Amino acid sequence: MTSRPGARIGEARKERARTRGTACRTVGQTGGMAARDLAHFLRTRRARIEPADAGLPASGRRRAPGLRRAEVALLAGISPDYYMRLEQGRDIRPSSSVLDALARALRFDDDERDHLYRLARAEPAPPIHAEPPPIGASVRRLLDVIDPVPAYVLNGRLDVLAWNAMAAALVIDFGELPPARRNLAWFAFCDPRARTFYVDWGTIARHAIAQLRTATGMVPDDPATRTLIGELAERSEEFRAWWTRHDVKGPSIGRKEFDHPVVGRLGLDYVCALLPGTLDHQIVTYTAPPGSPAQAALDRLAAARG
Repeated sequence: MTSRPGARIGEARKERARTRGTACRTVGQTGGMAARDLAHFLRTRRARIEPADAGLPASGRRRAPGLRRAEVALLAGISPDYYMRLEQGRDIRPSSSVLDALARALRFDDDERDHLYRLARAEPAPPIHAEPPPIGASVRRLLDVIDPVPAYVLNGRLDVLAWNAMAAALVIDFGELPPARRNLAWFAFCDPRARTFYVDWGTIARHAIAQLRTATGMVPDDPATRTLIGELAERSEEFRAWWTRHDVKGPSIGRKEFDHPVVGRLGLDYVCALLPGTLDHQIVTYTAPPGSPAQAALDRLAAARG
């Protein structure tokens, strides 16, 4: 016996109603998409760690690979119930200390830790205070290969960490300076040559202060940064006045005008880009359009350096 069309339509409506009810109950029990993504992320990461790798005994047979929820909670120092709710996608907001404990327990690298923070708190992970990595041979080789394009590497407080010969010819021979004075903020405020070298010295100097402000936010208690700020404040009235504006600035793209003692005035486009795997190391390059007077000045400068 076949069912009537009206009966089939009625059954379809009931099925849609049951589906909507199930979906509503599911949403009510769990958080939004970020919470569900967080839950899935945590489950996949604990599945890849064997108990022995975490220093735990492998007790009995396991129905699934990796750590149990209770073991992750133990390693992170949080309650099993709290961790279970995270893996269920409940709409909760873990503290930074909890997220960092989970990152250590699950052996996250920097990218995974940052992803964890973005899923759980909709913000990037705060920096881990550690010694910055040295400038690698590949980065130094890059500086040499792109010469005669002036280029150097800075950290957040504007220490010049590495440079090529053309950068030394354009700005200043950093190799002749003591390491503590290879700093662009120091050059801007404490070296008399900077005020004529930078055509718009005030803008350059204020940008340097804004970048130092950003550096203090990333690593608030860094003693070298605090020492530099204290020395600049002691030596420069302009620094003291502009520091109180609390402007901030990160790596950027723009244009600078120079009045060079050898080749005269030239305007160059600069690009600052963060180096992967570092907190604040950035490579800075200066270029000019082909055939422009500025490029001709760079060519003369390259020839003059020998």
